[in-house]
Amino acid sequence: MRVPGPAAALATAGLVVAVDQATKQLVATNIARGDQVGVIPGLDFTNTRNTGVAFGALEGGGVIVAVLIGVSLALLLGYFAANRERPWLWLPVGMLLGGALGNLADRAREGAVIDFIDPIAWPAFNVADSSIVLGVLVLLWVVEEGPRRRRST
Repeated sequence: MRVPGPAAALATAGLVVAVDQATKQLVATNIARGDQVGVIPGLDFTNTRNTGVAFGALEGGGVIVAVLIGVSLALLLGYFAANRERPWLWLPVGMLLGGALGNLADRAREGAVIDFIDPIAWPAFNVADSSIVLGVLVLLWVVEEGPRRRRST
């Protein structure tokens, strides 16, 4: 059976970037910076900017943030290149790559990431952030599933 590879990962990344950038554009167009719109109880859309990484960590980190992103992407792509025959690995790689590229597009354009999904008692985030978090979870599952599958055969 042929395992989907780089093309599937790139298609996934492209989808993530498209949805991320479209939702950020909708927010930037329809909600003034700093304003909130209630979506459902406990969840607002807030037009805000984040110069740090996930959940505002390393706020204003500039060069440090860029280096961390670059190193993380290099490690991810290196792991994918070395393990591309592993079933389903293309999915988390695409999710992580798409999330990183979506946020990098914001940094290049605005100098900060547009965050807007704002639940109570949690920092604001966006579609790219969600894709990164889910991508890490799927990656952990895919990496762990390999040893389990080998033990059971």
